[in-house]
Amino acid sequence: MPSFSSDGLRIAYLDEGEGEPILLIHGFASNRNVNWVYTGWVDMLVKDGRRVIAIDNRGHGESEGTHDPADYGAPTMAEDAFRLLDHLGIETADVMGYSMGARISAFLTLNHPERVKRVIFGGLGYGMISGVGSPEPIAEALEAKSLSDVTDKTGRAFRAFADQTKSDRKALAACMRSSRQKISEEEVSRITQPVLVAVGTKDDIAGSPQDLAALMPNAQVLEITGRDHMLAVGDKVYKAGVRRFLEES
Repeated sequence: MPSFSSDGLRIAYLDEGEGEPILLIHGFASNRNVNWVYTGWVDMLVKDGRRVIAIDNRGHGESEGTHDPADYGAPTMAEDAFRLLDHLGIETADVMGYSMGARISAFLTLNHPERVKRVIFGGLGYGMISGVGSPEPIAEALEAKSLSDVTDKTGRAFRAFADQTKSDRKALAACMRSSRQKISEEEVSRITQPVLVAVGTKDDIAGSPQDLAALMPNAQVLEITGRDHMLAVGDKVYKAGVRRFLEES
């Protein structure tokens, strides 16, 4: 798998297909394969005539990471994505992020607006601004000796996911303690590109997609019917809505 150096860390990525580029940014404890390949996104977008780039965020997948929370944070990881576009010589791209990846996508769009053509925030609504709960129960779950030691429901879910993906749990704990930077309503209102906010109707983590979309001048909402935070990622309604958004916006 190709990689490049970003701020001294080796960052892995996928680059497939030809045509108009789209950058995919996965969620916390996931990776490019789990979030985008196994769910059929990469195959679908390549068949649609797109060049698909999917990054492994630092500390995730095949990318290097540290165990220091100071080395993470959504703005920091957004710079990894920005440097990947530079590395590949891509001047502008559509961007889609899911959950933590949506937060990273927002910082990428705010800090480098000239590089983002359209942006899709998957799995994150007004929680981008209000926050999505304390990171500590999840971080502690990741650091626990075993899954059986974890009692917090959300912590158990993320610990089981991290075990399934064979992730560096100490790196994920460091990331969790620093990646959930809130963004103000004023900052979000500066995003003028076409935006799609796509959230499952049973997602109890993301926050209201309508309230987030209302802050931006060119945003619309896609409700992924009957799906929660974990199951919305590969849903056919999500895929159809994104296709429609990319064709019409």
